Amino acid sequence: MPIVAQSTETTDWVSRFADEVIEESERRAPGKPVVVASGLSPSGPIHLGNLREVMTPHLVADEIRRRGHQVRHLISWDDYDRYRKVPAGVPGVDESWAEHIGKPLTSVPAPKGSTHANWAEHFKAAMIESLAELGVEFVGISQTAQYTSGVYREQILHAIKHRGDIDAILDQYRTKKAPAKKQQGQKPVDEAELEAAEGSGAAAEDDGSSASAGYFPYKPYCGNCEKDLTTVTSYDDDSTELTYACTACGFSETVRLSEFNRGKLVWKVDWPMRWAYEGVVFEPSGVDHSSPGSSFQVGGQIVGIFGGKQPIGPMYAFVGISGMAKMSSSKGGVPTPADALKIMEPQLLRWLYARRRPNQSFKVAFDQEIQRLYDEWDRLDAKVADGSVLPADAAAHSRAVRTAAGELPRTARPLPYRTLASVADITAGHEDQALRILSELDPEQPLTSLDEVRPRYDKAEAWINTHVPAEQRTIVRDEPDAELLKSLDEASQQSLRLLLDGLAEHWSLDGLTHLVYGVPKVQAGFSADATPKELPPEIKTAQRSFFALLYHLLVGRDTGPRLPTLLLAVGQERVRALLGE
Repeated sequence: MPIVAQSTETTDWVSRFADEVIEESERRAPGKPVVVASGLSPSGPIHLGNLREVMTPHLVADEIRRRGHQVRHLISWDDYDRYRKVPAGVPGVDESWAEHIGKPLTSVPAPKGSTHANWAEHFKAAMIESLAELGVEFVGISQTAQYTSGVYREQILHAIKHRGDIDAILDQYRTKKAPAKKQQGQKPVDEAELEAAEGSGAAAEDDGSSASAGYFPYKPYCGNCEKDLTTVTSYDDDSTELTYACTACGFSETVRLSEFNRGKLVWKVDWPMRWAYEGVVFEPSGVDHSSPGSSFQVGGQIVGIFGGKQPIGPMYAFVGISGMAKMSSSKGGVPTPADALKIMEPQLLRWLYARRRPNQSFKVAFDQEIQRLYDEWDRLDAKVADGSVLPADAAAHSRAVRTAAGELPRTARPLPYRTLASVADITAGHEDQALRILSELDPEQPLTSLDEVRPRYDKAEAWINTHVPAEQRTIVRDEPDAELLKSLDEASQQSLRLLLDGLAEHWSLDGLTHLVYGVPKVQAGFSADATPKELPPEIKTAQRSFFALLYHLLVGRDTGPRLPTLLLAVGQERVRALLGE
């Protein structure tokens, strides 16, 4: 059945790309499955910036599946790339791993304590697990398996036959001849790209070797030390006999390339070769691969040598972390999807990638901002439920909560994240206390088990335990602050009496919210139900002062968790004692 583009009622970026990809796929390969692709290099922890390399085509592929079409989302694991450097901050790894620089990632030992066969498998495993939790359906392709089994032999021989054409294309973009003395800090274009590309979803390499054999777009891995620090010294096109020498160990040998499976095409040739081989219609690339002279631009010309076409390739912007600079897997300590999924539900993480166009940067929150993001998500959820949501927002929500295969598992009773975090903070791991507090939030529908608020409760607890500094944790006073209580003026004492008098009647989350905001209003002669528009500006000042007093009396600080949640957590009897009743 021919593929026909179908416009949807939504105007989100995913639908627009799906329209374009369906039409382009029909032009290139009528009646065949649509092919979209991602590339990930397991050279170290695969971070949240790399996740955009996967989520962008995943969301487009999923939209195409929703329309009833067949799609293959390929993830090329670039595990046959060279090991470039020892990444910082990786547990079980020390400087002794430097001896493996230049080997394929699958020939480098996994970090100490790992159960995986090699370096690449160790870092792939964590990403595969995260993608499963996120509902990402894909076909994984190991480039080690492809190259070492001879799958690309015909393509390699073709590239070498046309090495002059490839060299001419690359020469248009190579760095101009450097002056005799390079200025300090100045880098040639290709070298700058190598650094930018690291950890961006595709490994960086040089564009080929030039020695006595002339330009050569292929790097053999040494038969002695396994490193790619090799140079082709001669090649015979008729017999495919190739001689190379290793600058690392001095080894050299002559092989017949038509039978040799221990090497790979250099990156700027390898990527377009795969576009042609797999028939890729859609593959995004990071900003570092989309600049003039970069891999994506050069690949757009080289792909024609292999009889293929460049994919539709939107540029995607970098992903940041609240309070951190641009992510790079070489720096160490960069958050991964697994790190994010410990503190947030998959729906929220999917939504962050779905709601922004690929060329828009955004941040993933690991600090207090996560509470605001969850509030925003819950408001969107409510708008979807009552039908007041805008079409594009509805589309982003739909892509976050379900895939073509069905709904992602979700929390049965999604209580506010900040409330759950406050309860987890105050109860410090005591589940019976957490259940007591949460069951009092809504007396008409009391919680009967923490399972009702899982996994969100567990994510909020993990955030409190791993990302909130010790000095910001909440510790309720053991004894009343007698000195502070004695020093209070009549107005402050009256505010405490008003609060204590209303505790029993208002003992629920909504009731206590009404009470703590209402006390300063009543003291000023207004109704507790008066809206902000009906009140003078000084009421807000009075509320802030009242809140600060309560925090000091309960936890000895100016601030803390939301007061209604804190009061419920402390318990009515203890609140009365600490407030001097």
